[in-house]
Amino acid sequence: MNHEVVEKNLGLMIPLIVVAISFGVLVEVVPLFFTKEVTTPVEGLKPLNALQLEGRDIYIREGCTVCHTQMVRPFRAETERYGHYSVAGESVYEHPFLWGSKRTGPDLARVGTKYSDAWHRAHLYNPRDVVPESNMPAFPWLFTTKVDPSKTAAKLNALSKVGVPYTQEDIEGAAEVVEGKYEIEALVAYLQQLGTAIKR
Repeated sequence: MNHEVVEKNLGLMIPLIVVAISFGVLVEVVPLFFTKEVTTPVEGLKPLNALQLEGRDIYIREGCTVCHTQMVRPFRAETERYGHYSVAGESVYEHPFLWGSKRTGPDLARVGTKYSDAWHRAHLYNPRDVVPESNMPAFPWLFTTKVDPSKTAAKLNALSKVGVPYTQEDIEGAAEVVEGKYEIEALVAYLQQLGTAIKR
């Protein structure tokens, strides 16, 4: 069949596009649902606690995903710098996943426990105090803004509906965990757990 016939006939082109996309999904995406290493959490992986989950939301809100990835690619240069390459089982409880695609700043997939809480606080207050050549913006408002606990339980409940193993006790106690905490505490708690499920 001549491609011009397809290009000029919308009634033929649309079904062919649908067939092509459907075939691609069947070949590329569907098998992933049946591959155990993609859907099974790595040993030791725990869901984020309420404070870490609020920190993750702050991480997203402040646009950290624009400049930082959370996926160490399986290349020698990356594994030497950041540690073990990322595996699918680390992201099983991530909704949405935060792998990212552009690195203006370093990858954060293995940053957990690499630096102290005090280092993270100083870095987030004014990055140039810690890394003079940094082009990362400062986030001083995180030190004066408290976490809003009113939606924390709803967030945990929603995640439990998509397979994150939160207990009813976790959900009911979520607001109490974050009550009175500053956003900087939540963000640092989130950063400190990144990559800790994989042994280094």
